[in-house]
Amino acid sequence: MAAQGGWIGFDAFMALALYTPGLGYYANDSTKFGVLPYARQAGVTVAGSDFCTAPEMTPLFGQTLATQIAQALQVTQTHEVWEFGAGSGALALQVLETLAAQGQALTRYWIVDLSGSLRARQQHQLEKFGDTVQWVDQLPDTLQGVVIGNEVLDAMPVKLLARVKGGWFERGVAVGAASEFVWQDRPTELRPPLAIGGDHDYLTEIHSQGESFIRTLADKLTAGAAFFIDYGFPEHEYYHPQRHMGTVMCHRSHQSDTDPLTDVGLKDITAHVNFTGIALATGAEDWGVLGYCTQARFLINCGLVSRLENATLQERVRAQKLIMEHEMGELFKVIGFFKGAPWQALGFAEGDRTHTL
Repeated sequence: MAAQGGWIGFDAFMALALYTPGLGYYANDSTKFGVLPYARQAGVTVAGSDFCTAPEMTPLFGQTLATQIAQALQVTQTHEVWEFGAGSGALALQVLETLAAQGQALTRYWIVDLSGSLRARQQHQLEKFGDTVQWVDQLPDTLQGVVIGNEVLDAMPVKLLARVKGGWFERGVAVGAASEFVWQDRPTELRPPLAIGGDHDYLTEIHSQGESFIRTLADKLTAGAAFFIDYGFPEHEYYHPQRHMGTVMCHRSHQSDTDPLTDVGLKDITAHVNFTGIALATGAEDWGVLGYCTQARFLINCGLVSRLENATLQERVRAQKLIMEHEMGELFKVIGFFKGAPWQALGFAEGDRTHTL
């Protein structure tokens, strides 16, 4: 902050809070992924996880997603999977086991993850797959295969824009008199992609880094497909006049709050995804949207219901959270991209909402 004149944009602050080596949330050794905010070690209650993602909730998530991955590998005639932000390694384990059971040939499962502590957890989880699983911390010049990312886009830093008394400002972070982090606005020429109706004060985000990531992926992927699962909205819903408080949220010990300036490095910081911006992030002729739908519709299209037939009651209860509207079914969306020529993906066979982007 001192080097930048005492102020940094929120996107820079979010990047530092999440990814600073050894200090950032995703770069320290806290548990992060799991089903409970506490754990028992030698009879003592200790800190547990901060939030639960779908693969942690039930292996049926990854098993069902693997059906779509298998189809994509076959259609694109590729033999590698690239997972971004692999968390605890639970999703990779579910996908690898399911592909192996289906006899789907896979030469490599690449994991791109910036967290050293999570990489160690992933390596332990996936050690039985040997050299099939490889880790990288940056992308090669080119890659082929099926790209997947579950709750990755929401963790990419965002810029905050605030309309205050009719004027637009970029909201950033400075240091207060008591050495605490404080909000500070500066005038900006930046604007949301849609005009916001009304004259009330309004806070929102723009997703420059997430959209840049999609453009980079489009440039580097020479053959294959990509699927991203996350919570968010199409643009006309994201920038609705009533969504005036923005979508930035923090998660710690299975509780959420809206103050990213406290407990920095000790909790997750996220923002909902503008899926229209993600869809329009590149104009490449051979890169386009394969489909876009709710997580519930995607998983049902990929055969989740048939998998539930042989599941235990407990497994069914957990899996229902993936598709129920008031849980993850409606808020979470899946967007797919094709490289080359479009094709009909199983996950978007019914209920495709691409027309709403």
